[in-house]
Amino acid sequence: MKSFEYAAPKTLKEATALLSDKWGETEILAGGTDLITSLKQEITTPKRVVSLKKISELRDIKVENNSLNIGAMTSLGELVANAVAHKNFPALVTAAKNIASPQMLTMGTVGGELCQRPRCWYFRNGHGLLGQSLEKSSGPVANPPGAQVSVNATGYVEKRTSLVRDGDNRYHAIFGTDENSALFVSASSLGPVLIALDATLTAEAPNGKRRKFAAREFFRAPKSENEREIALKPNEVLTQISIPIKGLKNATYEVRHRHGLDWPYVTATVAFAEKNGAASDARVVLGHVAATPWSAAAAAKALNGARLDESTAAKCGDAAV
Repeated sequence: MKSFEYAAPKTLKEATALLSDKWGETEILAGGTDLITSLKQEITTPKRVVSLKKISELRDIKVENNSLNIGAMTSLGELVANAVAHKNFPALVTAAKNIASPQMLTMGTVGGELCQRPRCWYFRNGHGLLGQSLEKSSGPVANPPGAQVSVNATGYVEKRTSLVRDGDNRYHAIFGTDENSALFVSASSLGPVLIALDATLTAEAPNGKRRKFAAREFFRAPKSENEREIALKPNEVLTQISIPIKGLKNATYEVRHRHGLDWPYVTATVAFAEKNGAASDARVVLGHVAATPWSAAAAAKALNGARLDESTAAKCGDAAV
């Protein structure tokens, strides 16, 4: 890996002051389960890495104002062991437990899991977030479907063609696949759960400025290589995840190739209120099928007002796809 400066601040104020306002110049180290690999493979080559491991205020789980507040540096194992999470948010605990590796549960953090980079093999092999090839020409070029043609600063014509559409696209997006969208799938297993449970995420920027995001607004589908797949700015630190305790019934189900360490093919998180054996205020969110967690509105509509039985479940499954 390329050399970089390492910083281990003890406060959030110190940490945000060390971050650049440009992507790629600095990177945040949480558990390191994704970043260390990215550094070794030179997917990212920052000038500085800022560790959050000494900032104790980021590692805490507590109930406040009828919400479960989870510090971003809380380990996945600590989340799995939390009694309040078990009682109120089994969907979240299941999603974390299914990550399966004891090492990942020990080292990986909740914030890091939400901010991990896409697992797309084109991205991981240096072809960018959109998974494109680049051709340069001084003359006219053909413009096949899915290609982007432009003239660069030196006058050469550049054509970018999607490697995903014409190549090996197993495990890539099946929803939200218009011509200009990224085709990787969101790698987060916790993201769909947090969206279904109406979670709020908090980030801190330099000078103590804070921003809050609804979980559904945190994940993004980049339209260009200059964007990121999350709503954070380069100099912001994700600090807390807050989940309101509403008494919603909730669960996560996933299909995976193997039960050991692996990313699932697809996940579905369902949350709803129950009255007299029927569902209301239902939400269904799918994971690993689009560049962001995918809210299946038609499935939620099929669940609302319906009896909770296998027939309803089958109808919701059909509606989801």
